[in-house]
Amino acid sequence: MTDTTLPPDNSAERIEPVDIQQEMQRSYIDYAMSVIVGRALPEVRDGLKPVHRRVLYAMYDSGFRPDRSHAKSARSVAETMGNYHPHGDASIYDTLVRMAQPWSLRYPLVDGQGNFGSPGNDPPAAMRYCVTGDALVRLPFGQSMRIADVVPGARPIRITRSS
Repeated sequence: MTDTTLPPDNSAERIEPVDIQQEMQRSYIDYAMSVIVGRALPEVRDGLKPVHRRVLYAMYDSGFRPDRSHAKSARSVAETMGNYHPHGDASIYDTLVRMAQPWSLRYPLVDGQGNFGSPGNDPPAAMRYCVTGDALVRLPFGQSMRIADVVPGARPIRITRSS
């Protein structure tokens, strides 16, 4: 015979039955709102989305500076994807292209050379044909940058052993 007594009401171990349809709706809305707030809306402080911030930091970390030569866009995309944004190269390249287009942003953040599209909806050339560089984000003299300040999700992951 099994014991069917429930734990006391104030216990954290109490299991409450929930309607699956209501729980799925609530969970989906909660997740959608967290994605919108966390990824889709630009930050109020600088107007950048997390993917923009990651691309700029990867370019900075790779040595793309205003006083150095340009490099293939594929290098910027690969550095970003390998270190900070493992979600595929198409979204990263689209972000990089948008930051180089003078008609997309008030102030282009990346100096692009090559076919980066046109205002008439012509698509940009493949990343192997375009070069970028001269990340136009400069630090004030004497200041340094920490990755946690620029890319909030790029913190070391602590791996723990479980049994």
